[in-house]
Amino acid sequence: MFSNTTDLDLRLIRVFLSVVDARGITAAEASLGVRQSTISTQLSVLETRVGFKLCERGRGGFRLTSKGERFAASARALIAATSDFVAQVRDMDRKLVGTLAIGLIGQAPLVENARVAEAIGMFRKRDQAVRFSMEVAPPQELEECIVNRQLDLAIGYFWHRLAGLTYTQLFTERQVIYCGRGHPLFHTTRRVTGDDLLNFDWVWRTYHVPEEQIPLTNRHITATADNIEAATILILSGSHLGYLPEHHAEAFEQRGLVKAIDRDAFGFDVPFHLVMKPAALDKPIVNAFCEDLLDAFGIRQEPRN
Repeated sequence: MFSNTTDLDLRLIRVFLSVVDARGITAAEASLGVRQSTISTQLSVLETRVGFKLCERGRGGFRLTSKGERFAASARALIAATSDFVAQVRDMDRKLVGTLAIGLIGQAPLVENARVAEAIGMFRKRDQAVRFSMEVAPPQELEECIVNRQLDLAIGYFWHRLAGLTYTQLFTERQVIYCGRGHPLFHTTRRVTGDDLLNFDWVWRTYHVPEEQIPLTNRHITATADNIEAATILILSGSHLGYLPEHHAEAFEQRGLVKAIDRDAFGFDVPFHLVMKPAALDKPIVNAFCEDLLDAFGIRQEPRN
């Protein structure tokens, strides 16, 4: 009866998994560095330990039994857990350890994403053994994850400004009105007015943006989208006007698929913030990463008390 695990068992389990991965004893001989007879003996010892047959082996070839298949899955989990344990023990003397959970809104300007990547690179040069967990979600969901402690921090556009969270502006994103090639305004040469814009159908975001310039009503909004990709498709159709981030629309504009409508008159800047709970900075890995992030964005940091 298999009631406890010894060092010998772990060695035998690793041999068994090597045979399974090689799909046979003969194929596993080279990787294990021992003869077939030794491998066969080791498998027999393991089967005696567990109390049931793990595999068929012989002239008919190698095949796992039904119990052997289930044992292989459990054995892989055991070996993985052992490796994780060894890694955790090895890293315990590191200054920064743990998991850093970061939320992103997605579709941020490339140059700004490069700054976030720079911050991660700077952080990785510290004395650390930190696992990064990155999640992309809508702004409201990111804030909820911060509140519920599912994320340590998030970067994005946040219009709610929830109590109990701190918001540090990192950069701005330019929002511009666009129309598709099939839209009546695409080929017009005269200056478009605000009244002109109210004569057409719009795709509108499903969340409020305080900075927006056009006072639309439900009569004008005939489509909604909760992400940039969906809004882009509706605008490309030529049947809707809509706001898009300037950096996102640039490639479509260069190909003649969309046209910007008076960037200066109707465009506006959206501030992107770093959001977290103030107490999150008490977590060493969060505090260290925020230092690197603000440094990458060239933001002067206030000394902590």
